[in-house]
Amino acid sequence: MNEKLSLLRKKAMALPMQPGVYIMKNKDKKIIYIGKAKKLKNRVSQYFGSQNNHSEKVRRMVSNVDDFEYIITDSEFESLILECSLIKQHKPKYNILLKDDKGYSYIRVSDELWRRIDYVLQKGDDSAQYIGPYTSSFYVKTSVEEAMKIFMLPTCNKKFPDDFKKGRPCLNFHIKQCCAPCTGRVSLKEYNERVDEALAFLQGGSSKTLKKLNESMQDAAERLDFESAARYRDTINAVKRMRDKQKVVNINIDEIDVIAVCISSNKGSATVLRFSDSRMFDKENFIVSDVDDEKVFMSEFLLRYYSMRDDVPKKIALSVNIDDADMIEEWLSQKKGKRVYINVPSKGVQKNLVDMCRENAFEMLAQQQGVTGRQLSVLEELKTMLSLETVPEYIESYDISNLSGEDNVAGMIVYENAKPLKSAYKRFKIKSFDGQDDCASMREVITRRLNEYKKLTEISENYDGELKETENQQSQKTDKGFARLPDLILLDGGKTQVAAVAPIIKEFGLDIPVFGMVKDDNHRTRAIVSTAGEIALKPNRRVFSFVAGIQDEVHRYAITYNRSKRKKIFSSSLEKIDGIGQKRAKELLRYFRTLANIKKSTIKELESAPGMNHTAALNVYKYFHEDE
Repeated sequence: MNEKLSLLRKKAMALPMQPGVYIMKNKDKKIIYIGKAKKLKNRVSQYFGSQNNHSEKVRRMVSNVDDFEYIITDSEFESLILECSLIKQHKPKYNILLKDDKGYSYIRVSDELWRRIDYVLQKGDDSAQYIGPYTSSFYVKTSVEEAMKIFMLPTCNKKFPDDFKKGRPCLNFHIKQCCAPCTGRVSLKEYNERVDEALAFLQGGSSKTLKKLNESMQDAAERLDFESAARYRDTINAVKRMRDKQKVVNINIDEIDVIAVCISSNKGSATVLRFSDSRMFDKENFIVSDVDDEKVFMSEFLLRYYSMRDDVPKKIALSVNIDDADMIEEWLSQKKGKRVYINVPSKGVQKNLVDMCRENAFEMLAQQQGVTGRQLSVLEELKTMLSLETVPEYIESYDISNLSGEDNVAGMIVYENAKPLKSAYKRFKIKSFDGQDDCASMREVITRRLNEYKKLTEISENYDGELKETENQQSQKTDKGFARLPDLILLDGGKTQVAAVAPIIKEFGLDIPVFGMVKDDNHRTRAIVSTAGEIALKPNRRVFSFVAGIQDEVHRYAITYNRSKRKKIFSSSLEKIDGIGQKRAKELLRYFRTLANIKKSTIKELESAPGMNHTAALNVYKYFHEDE
């Protein structure tokens, strides 16, 4: 713990109750964090009080603070502007910093007889023509790809006229995305006309291009050049199709930015979709480490993002509400010179855009973690449905299995990032009582599981006061199932099982959400339950399939363990028969599946089993039919 914590708190308590900016420094006098406050005393003193309520990131930052400075401002809004300026200037370690990879992009037109169009990130030292620069590489890339398809220009590596008639035209020719100059049937004049039309489209947009193409089509028709007129007609239709395809929204505003954020494993993902004229013209993705609160992340992201951008849209749609929306709105309005509106849409087209943007944010984060965006988003949906404080990245589920109170066992399965983590699965044999009592069984299992965690997390301090690994801690590397606490526990059962387990967790001083999974009369997952009531699962939602999959998996795992124990018992009972050893006992159970089937089988049927002969089959039959 920081030795200067008490001194820093004393200094913080002497701060004024005025708005301002505070600047945290380490022992080398380097700025490590800059923040703003409505009341400096209240905000800064929170850092140096109890550390229990702080996130891991804040605790690390506080542990490195050696001193702090502050600047008083006339208003909270002025503190926001000053904070943005200072963060941009000093780039402190513990502030959210965005790496701006917005270089300049160009459209390149090669200097050759049969010209080629491409997109590049920087000018080359050659005689090619470069159109630009453009700040959006996304825009340049997608626009060039559109133009190549619309005007049927080649994207292959063939060199013309050297490669004329050296092979069959590729697939692009057959799907009408290339005019195939490689066949030698396209004249140089016609080819370069296509290139000129594509460049006009890239520089003037679809509206100007359509107007010019219509004029060219009419002119060709008047000259009775019907072949050229037909080509212009096909190109016009291609431009319209591409324009309609790109108009993914129908909104009556000139411009809007859609921003969504998500968090998983202390990493944040932010996606920005930028629209103009009902068309997405840019998309940006950012991954940020050490974030744990979506509202704070969104607020800081907006400030950092628009500090790097000069073009501010009229409207900004967000995926989550932020506390200082009014101030950021005022700041952006001043930056733009016109009123800017920030909102969190709840329905309609903008809500659909936010959902699409959020899916992209999840997908980017999922790629970092080796899962899919759908897997991460279903956890977010589960968090919302159950009103959890954090996304349940690590889920444990339990089920009890017995046969009329005999062979009472339990299974524990684990899902990490929405995928089964089979290396962490655990099996339990109920030891504290005989008979059938699912609630008592659940209590025993949860108690044993948490005791194992307690053993594994015991720590000791050496004489220097530093943390030292115990033998139990070192064993965490091999014991994945018990070394980590779950974010959520799902029991295969109803309210009574949840009520039986919840007090056990509290006795250990833990706060782990516990819910039950109940089935309908057709043994299909119906709802999630807590001690407060039921939460219905709608079959058309992804979370329904996810929870149902967990319930099916934990049931399979528990009942498989129960059956394996019964088979061992049955196998050992069969070994009591003369001529039946361990191998024959296993073969009999594998062939007949149950002991009941073996009992009711005839001698001939027993003899037909693998590894059996007449003598062994007769001995088995006599063993089960002594009375006869």
